[in-house]
Amino acid sequence: MPSAPCEDGKVPMPRGSSRPRDTASGSTDDLFDLESDPHSFERNARSSGYARIAGLDEAGRGPLAGPVVAAAVVLPPELFIPGVTDSKQVPEQERERLYDVIRGQALCFGIGIVDERTIDEVNIYQATIIAMERAIEALSPQPDYLLLDAMTLPRIAIPQKSLIKGDCRSHSIAAASILAKVTRDRLMRDLHRKFPHYNFEKHKGYGTKEHLALIQKFGPCDAHRRSFNPVAAMLKEAGR
Repeated sequence: MPSAPCEDGKVPMPRGSSRPRDTASGSTDDLFDLESDPHSFERNARSSGYARIAGLDEAGRGPLAGPVVAAAVVLPPELFIPGVTDSKQVPEQERERLYDVIRGQALCFGIGIVDERTIDEVNIYQATIIAMERAIEALSPQPDYLLLDAMTLPRIAIPQKSLIKGDCRSHSIAAASILAKVTRDRLMRDLHRKFPHYNFEKHKGYGTKEHLALIQKFGPCDAHRRSFNPVAAMLKEAGR
């Protein structure tokens, strides 16, 4: 299944303190091993003796505002939920519907949220790891194997496999991507009510032309990531 391009007009601009996704690690599957069976990695893990396989994904690494959110999902063996794939390929209304279906059919799921100030303190890559760790901690019972979308979790002792384009290749990761995306979108709508000048409910904090113009007009608010450009540059220029 082909991956979705970035949404038009979104120009995420984190500073160099964040790290790109690690695609060179020996635990990261390679791009040429694209699977058409969305259960193949879960099935392989079960054939190796693992029983509770959690898929993990995140939403919100690139935006200029708002938290980063991770989700972990353990699905029943061989469960297929029609429509579940990379959340970026699913329309918003359909994501909302699938969110309820996934929560209703999952054996367990967990959500991890890391706010803007923590992102600024530790950088977005480390903040994403923390969000995933929190999502795993929220699972009950705990998983015995992890499938991740192009991430590794060095502080987690659970066996894990990192898959490039994992949200298109693993049904568990795809389910997690939808839970993470819907949760974050709802949080951004909450921020819109608190800071209506920035229209967060529309662009969800990404660096669209509209969002950049509103930051220029009103200046950054508390929801903005102060370590991300152009927010960092504006604050520096203003002496803040």
